[in-house]
Amino acid sequence: MVQLEHIERLVNAELWDPRELLGPHRTAIDGKEVVTIRAYAPDASEAQIIPDTPGRNPVQMKRIHESGLFEAVLDAPKGTLKYRTRITGSEGTVTERHDPYAFSPMITDHDLHLFSEGKLFKGYERLGAHLTTVDGVAGVHFVVWAPNAIRVSVVGDFNRWDGRCHQMVGRGSTGLWELFIPGIPERTIYKYEVRSHHTAAPFTKADPYAFSAELRPRTASIVHNLSSYRWNDRAWMDARATRDPLTAPMSIYEVHLGSWMRVPEEENRWLTYRELADKLIHYVKYMGYTHIELMPVTEHPFDGSWGYQATGYFSATSRFGSPEEFMAFVDAAHQAGIGIIMDWAPAHFPDDAYGLAWFDGTHLYDHEDERLGYHPEWKSRIFNYGRVEVKNFLQNSALFWLDKYHIDGLRVDAVASMLYLDYGRKAGEWIPNQFGGNENLAAVSFLKELNILVHQEHSGAVTIAEESTAWPGVSKPTYTGGLGFTFKWNMGWMHDMLEYFSKDPVHRKHHQSLITFSLLYAFQENFVLVLSHDEVVHGKKALLDKMPGDNWQRFANLRALYGYMYGHPGKNMLFMGGEFGQWWEWNHDDSLQWHLCQHEPHVGLQRYVRDLNWLYRNEPALYEIDYDWTGFQWIDINDTENSVISFLRKARDSNNQVVCVCNFTPVPRHNYRVGVPTLGQYRELLNSDAETYGGSNLGNGGGVMAEPVAAHGFPNSVTLTLPPLSVLYFKAG
Repeated sequence: MVQLEHIERLVNAELWDPRELLGPHRTAIDGKEVVTIRAYAPDASEAQIIPDTPGRNPVQMKRIHESGLFEAVLDAPKGTLKYRTRITGSEGTVTERHDPYAFSPMITDHDLHLFSEGKLFKGYERLGAHLTTVDGVAGVHFVVWAPNAIRVSVVGDFNRWDGRCHQMVGRGSTGLWELFIPGIPERTIYKYEVRSHHTAAPFTKADPYAFSAELRPRTASIVHNLSSYRWNDRAWMDARATRDPLTAPMSIYEVHLGSWMRVPEEENRWLTYRELADKLIHYVKYMGYTHIELMPVTEHPFDGSWGYQATGYFSATSRFGSPEEFMAFVDAAHQAGIGIIMDWAPAHFPDDAYGLAWFDGTHLYDHEDERLGYHPEWKSRIFNYGRVEVKNFLQNSALFWLDKYHIDGLRVDAVASMLYLDYGRKAGEWIPNQFGGNENLAAVSFLKELNILVHQEHSGAVTIAEESTAWPGVSKPTYTGGLGFTFKWNMGWMHDMLEYFSKDPVHRKHHQSLITFSLLYAFQENFVLVLSHDEVVHGKKALLDKMPGDNWQRFANLRALYGYMYGHPGKNMLFMGGEFGQWWEWNHDDSLQWHLCQHEPHVGLQRYVRDLNWLYRNEPALYEIDYDWTGFQWIDINDTENSVISFLRKARDSNNQVVCVCNFTPVPRHNYRVGVPTLGQYRELLNSDAETYGGSNLGNGGGVMAEPVAAHGFPNSVTLTLPPLSVLYFKAG
């Protein structure tokens, strides 16, 4: 006999484990073993049990409570009873499915232990929605973390978004809830309905572990199987695993997929992943870049956040196509010899009602105290890195993209905001750590563990920190006290370069230190030199528009900036549009100004960047020793009056050296002597002033002979013609 109290708890959504009441229960009546089956079907007019055993007739269920609780008593079979329920709705519709509560929980005790310890590093294979077959019955297994919920239900079109129908089973103190729902297919749209102690009405949430999501403004999650795609990049992945990224060339093209190129004839729509796999990858390969860095492709509700306010930490955005189509994009890049780096944003998340904020009616993923949990600059929530389940969620997300999508690296956004408790805050708006300092010790621990995991699990993959402070050892190993990133963005270099090159050349002699200062710290970290999207928005102007002088000088200045960048120690990154001289600031809602590539000098600048990339890739001296003084040597930094600098880059083969000479004024320098290490012919590998690049075509006729005339501490020297606003590369032999 079912107690009324239990029924009321079921109806009021206060039953921790609905299987206490629902599903099959073996009992004895008058000494005879029977199976009592109960089904909860609100608004149903009748219900039947349909045994899967051949020859057994349907059994009518009896309504035992007005709320829609039905019961039937059957003779107990010798083996497992398999059955379906046939529910007739009040409007006459009939649905027939296997009973979710006839199946045992599938999360193992071992999984529960690892989850509670924060060590379930492939939790994305357990949590979320997974197509599963149990005892020959196909369906979807749902698991979600909501420890402070009274009840969690799976809702969707399949149950008319009625949270009473598929109430999940609580798994004790872990806070996990799970339910296997038979009969629902891939592409099913769903959410979780949560009843909380802290709110009167239930509310719905998207699945934090969903593999796919609806296109904004819709917000539901979508059941998706990621295992159907067949990869064709084994050669790339095997080679990556043996490659040392520190000694390999890395020239990165930073891209926002929604605005790289659009289709104006079709209402200015985005390109799809398939179209991008053709157009973007072909272009990047032609231009000679080694990697594409994608601004976030994790699902996000607001286009204007550029993806940095994510709601889908396991969902590739549906803006451009399906998960498989994004996989095909990555696959095509690998087959073309191009790596894919993805921007990933674990520093904060938006407070959209369907997302992580107040997920179970509490500050589950963030901090309740605004001094810890709210980001005043971005008006978003800050993750609670000290909570093992939250830390594990983020670690899972990072590993997921490397595992399921073969991503080659993660550029971790806003690391500085994670490291400091007072980042972007005034006095009194933050809480010191336990030692009275401003360091976020939990975030530090999280980042170290993250980098260890990534490098252990995915050989050759890289992590890149967007970090703008003097925090020591960002890209040093954790066993030496570092954070363990592979690389760190060199924000200081970027700001110094843009300040220097924005000055009228007549004043540059007073600011020579801006161009050379970065070498005082160039080898303290493994740097990536960046000219990123952040520098061409919000009134900062496009790179070309930052340059002083008339149009000729602007293009020449920009070529000189790029030439110095590629010669400077460190890997390189340039934001899209900079390679051909976009005039406008970047606009995420519009395409780049591709029409400019029909005209000189834009196409000349594009040729120059292409040749720079290929020169860089073909000359080991420009990339093999980026993080040690043995790969770099100043020739002369003292000619401030003429704003000329010169230096050597060296490969591991000490005989393989490249000479770089830069003239940062519009005044040609004739018979300019530069010291060099050896005698012989020095070929002019690249001249930024070449006519094909839009320059004046002043140069050295393809090369010069070194003389045994001492200069700049070298026993030999060359006499050069330095074109205006130029960078020259030479190599002996």
